Amino acid sequence: MNAMNAHDWYVEHRLDFVIRTLDASEEQSFADHLRRCDYCTAAVHDLEREFAWLPMGVRPVRPRPGFRRRVVQSVLGERRPVWRRWAAPVAVAASLLLAVGVYVPERREAVHLTALLSLRTIELSGRSMELEALRDSLSIMRHAARVLQANIAMDGHKGGIMVFADNASHRWNVVVHGLPPAPQGEMYQFWFICSDGMVRGATVTSDPSRPAFITLRMPKSGGTVVGAALTMESTANLSRLPRGKELAHLLL
Repeated sequence: MNAMNAHDWYVEHRLDFVIRTLDASEEQSFADHLRRCDYCTAAVHDLEREFAWLPMGVRPVRPRPGFRRRVVQSVLGERRPVWRRWAAPVAVAASLLLAVGVYVPERREAVHLTALLSLRTIELSGRSMELEALRDSLSIMRHAARVLQANIAMDGHKGGIMVFADNASHRWNVVVHGLPPAPQGEMYQFWFICSDGMVRGATVTSDPSRPAFITLRMPKSGGTVVGAALTMESTANLSRLPRGKELAHLLL
């Protein structure tokens, strides 16, 4: 089993940070980590968005160290002449304070379990959708009448694009792999090459560590589809025509 590194602790306690069940020192350490780690920041934002509906407006408070001990000592400690007069009120107060001390961790645990259950439900739903999408993609690949492929070299990365064209369903499964993330202010854009011109397809989010899959239906305009292209476009380019650098050009 691999040993846990320093970053694993933050990954393991993202949910605890979101639902505010960390100790004050741990929460401060986690907040400091988020200023340095974009990966954890994005994950925390996703969790906060998913659990925004949960009733967590009241932040749990942990009793101060030694609080319970001092309360018990105040009840069972040295007896004074007025002990009998104050014993009942102090005992009641101590019981209430101890009840609060027990309630806070139990409430925190209940909120934590509720959040975990919600997270698992969301994960299962997401995985079910991913499985259906994967089955759909595999079906297109298995029945593809044409497979187009082009290599792309960019900023020291060697990747490429593959298009699986299914004539029966009139859909294409597009796979882009090995390319670096698009620079800030730019994006990878997939285009259909049609008999009447170029038709914008979809924006591609690339990650060198894993391929990007996109399933597209044939465009309703532009005429007959005769090929595909991948370009690097400015995010400000919302026109119907490509204006950026062409990375790949494929013809049927």
